Amino acid sequence: MADLIHGGDIYSVKEKGNGGALLDFSANINPLGLPPAVKNAVALGLENCVHYPDPLCRELIRDLARYENVKEENIICGNGAADLIFRLVVAKMPYKAMVLAPTFAEYEKSLESVGCIVKHHYLKEEDHFRLREDILFALNESIEMLFLCNPNNPTGQLMDPSLLRQILVRCKENNIFLVLDECFVDFLEEPGKNTLKDFIEDYNNLFILKAFTKNFAMPGLRLGYGMCSNRELLDTLFETGQPWSVSLPAQLAGVQALKENAYLEEARALIFKEKVYLQKELERLGFTAFPAAANYIFFRLPKTKDVYDSQDFKTLLQEKNIMVRSCGNYKGLTQDYFRIAVKLHEENKQLITALEEIRKGTSNEAE
Repeated sequence: MADLIHGGDIYSVKEKGNGGALLDFSANINPLGLPPAVKNAVALGLENCVHYPDPLCRELIRDLARYENVKEENIICGNGAADLIFRLVVAKMPYKAMVLAPTFAEYEKSLESVGCIVKHHYLKEEDHFRLREDILFALNESIEMLFLCNPNNPTGQLMDPSLLRQILVRCKENNIFLVLDECFVDFLEEPGKNTLKDFIEDYNNLFILKAFTKNFAMPGLRLGYGMCSNRELLDTLFETGQPWSVSLPAQLAGVQALKENAYLEEARALIFKEKVYLQKELERLGFTAFPAAANYIFFRLPKTKDVYDSQDFKTLLQEKNIMVRSCGNYKGLTQDYFRIAVKLHEENKQLITALEEIRKGTSNEAE
């Protein structure tokens, strides 16, 4: 059986048969759910599924160009951001690349799939897992490709905009292709100050990844896109994928989602408020909750051995039909680290209540 390494795997949990409704904190999805107008757009377009989808995603790309304020010719769509990650690696075929540790696993998996040597730049807990200037000294001509995620997943740490620009310049000087994953940027308090999309025209070694998955709660529809001014690369990327990599329902969903400004602002306001609540509650219960920039919180179990970690923390929560993301399979982390999505207040309260019950139970056992 395949090794499933990501959050959101409700199917394996359901297969174990605990029963009851699952509360999934393991996937960082917009807590408001799929916008009703997007559902309607998909449903109304189903009759057109007797036709192939537009392989060029023309309507969607026109709307994306307006939404992102970039040229249409600088946009490519794919079957989720992960699809574009793998296609990028096939198109570039790097001999040696660099990724952070910890970070999103698909960067390394895609690189290894083409036999690339992967070098890791380790982030330190004493820095709250923030990227520091020392990465600049690690970027040299031996590196052909660099993957960065801003804010980083799973740590939720935002990269300093000035440092990002220095990295971009350093990559240009050393002929390094920079792939910058900005899938969570729209959940930031100041997204416009934390994107490099304004630099794509001047740096053809920059590719920015984004997706509809998190913002608009549509992971099941699979829709992502990239922004880059390297026309030759974009043509190659198109050829490395199947002609109809974006389904008709996904294209229709994307077109409608880009109109949902009020929905996105409502979600942002909710997330900003609930992050504060969750972080305070986690700290009250003895967890180390790292500063969260996006719509998820990265935390570590208490170091005391008689609370929470006396049993399998993830399993104890699953017994209460709550899923969290264990981060022990991220390079550079141990089994003590976890990540949770920010959800609706009542759902967040349910999680905190479950943690309090687990704490009480494990403390009683220790006595």
